[in-house]
Amino acid sequence: MEYSAIVFSQHAFTRMFSRGISPQLVERAVQLGEVIAEYPDDQPYPSVLLLFKDAKQVLHVVIGIDAQSKTCHIITAYWPEPSLWNNDFKTRRKK
Repeated sequence: MEYSAIVFSQHAFTRMFSRGISPQLVERAVQLGEVIAEYPDDQPYPSVLLLFKDAKQVLHVVIGIDAQSKTCHIITAYWPEPSLWNNDFKTRRKK
C-alpha cells in the first residue's frame, strides 16, 4: 500500500533509539516488508506486524494504518528474538 505519510510515535522513536534501529530502516520495512499478522480491532487504527529481511538483518515493525488519510503510524520496531520465533521469523515458537 502507498502511504501519503509515515508518522513515528514518540514511543516508536524511543524504542528505536534504544534498540539501534534507524528511521530509514523502518521506512524501508514499511515499503518492502511482508504483513505477517493483522490486528483489525486495534484502536485508534487497525494495525499489522511487518517482517522485513535483507542480507544483513531481520526486523519486525508494528504499524497502525489510517485508511481514510492513508497515513502509516509507526507504533514500534524491534529485532525479533530468534529463541521466540521460528526460523522464518513469521511465526512464534510453540512453548
